[in-house]
Amino acid sequence: MSAPNDRSSLSHLRHDLRTPLNQIIGYSELLAEEAGDAGHAAYGPDLERIRGAARQLLDLINRNLTDERVTLAGEIVAATPAAAPAAVAPSANGSTPPLAAAEPARAPITGRILVVDDQPGNRDMLARQLERQGHTTAVAGDGREALERLRAAPHDLVLLDVMMPVLDGHGTLVEIKADPALSHLPVIMISALDELGSVVRCIERGAEDYLPKPFNPTLLRARIGAGLEKKRFRDQERAYVRTIEETQQRLKAELQEAENYVRSIIPPPLISGPVRSEWLLVPSTELGGDAFGHHWIDPDHLAIYLLDVCGHGVGAALLSVTAGNVLRHASLPGVDFRDPGAVLTALNEVFLMENQNGMYFTLWYGVWSPSCRRLRLASAGHPAALLTTPAGAERKVERLRGPGMILGGMSGTVYRTIERTLPAGAQLYVVSDGTFEITLPSGEMWAVADFERHFAAPPAGTAAEDLAGLLARARALRGSAMLDDDFSIMRLDL
Repeated sequence: MSAPNDRSSLSHLRHDLRTPLNQIIGYSELLAEEAGDAGHAAYGPDLERIRGAARQLLDLINRNLTDERVTLAGEIVAATPAAAPAAVAPSANGSTPPLAAAEPARAPITGRILVVDDQPGNRDMLARQLERQGHTTAVAGDGREALERLRAAPHDLVLLDVMMPVLDGHGTLVEIKADPALSHLPVIMISALDELGSVVRCIERGAEDYLPKPFNPTLLRARIGAGLEKKRFRDQERAYVRTIEETQQRLKAELQEAENYVRSIIPPPLISGPVRSEWLLVPSTELGGDAFGHHWIDPDHLAIYLLDVCGHGVGAALLSVTAGNVLRHASLPGVDFRDPGAVLTALNEVFLMENQNGMYFTLWYGVWSPSCRRLRLASAGHPAALLTTPAGAERKVERLRGPGMILGGMSGTVYRTIERTLPAGAQLYVVSDGTFEITLPSGEMWAVADFERHFAAPPAGTAAEDLAGLLARARALRGSAMLDDDFSIMRLDL
């Protein structure tokens, strides 16, 4: 017989010769196990002789039908007989040395396995071996059929032959790993000895492992067990990720609902009457610790306030909403809310840090009386409000702030009210520290003097455009749309 003249033809020849021998070896091992289970041990020696003869033929093919041993003329070079395996030396008493103590056996992991092989005998033999190990099996004769079965029903592992018609193992593996619904499946390649190069490429493309033909039952069990264990861990990981994602989505929705509530209790801008107002709130996180507002205590007294709770998140938002509601509903018995100092003194006792899990807040609180153009104010550790008044081509900028430490820091603290009479055309900006404590890309802070110069120029456009311009400048200086702290500001045209 003339030898094939290329590697591909020789590989196919070896494949065709070895396939029936692999089936004989596999079936003889399977029948020996079944005969032993059924109590027909007498068949064992005959089956062993059959298996031995098949292995000898397979060994001859593997050692002689190689690229190196087939000459150009097609002659077969005689091979040196393979050395017999070394005998295990007996111990001093003549017995064979015992094997190392095995670890306690774990319960086997079973699953649904798809066997993909173009040889019906291989599929049947492998499926029967797997079912004896407790697995559920399905079979496919080529890659296309395998993909259809994988997409039609869930599987835990794929045994995939390399050489197949229609779509071979390489192409099937590529499609499995490219499909998001299948990419997590462990794939074990089925290969002959001369297909190891192809197997390496498959492993590089995502295959878990390989099984050489003929199948060794112990190796088969070990490789499949390892693959199923990885699959189980991946399934657990995916379940954990799904749980985390669902929790995050639920938390995000709840935070959005909370943010909507916080915004809903901020009063709308005043667009008519003796005072006009506009505000802007941009939290640095999902929930901020700022709260502000204004409301008429009576027809001639407008309460104006902005408070800033330490920190961010749910805890800060809860405290800011609670304190804001106290101010909005004037729910401090016996307190005249037209007196800012008295309001802060009473709030300090209600919201002591020791009763608020160590949390505190700052507050600027003022009361404007349009009839006499008088502003009374008090502050507790809060940045000064900025008052702008006409002064020629520019505007004069003054800081309005009363003395006083943070609210909740110490029981017995008394806050003092200060008064100012304001000229016509005055504008009041009540701010949080997040409007000017901006960290520049250089690491330095935005200079407060530069921040205040923004208000010296007459505002261009509407009040909303005025505040939006300040926010745009802060973001430009920060070099990011996300600021370090909550950006809260109110403008009141008095």
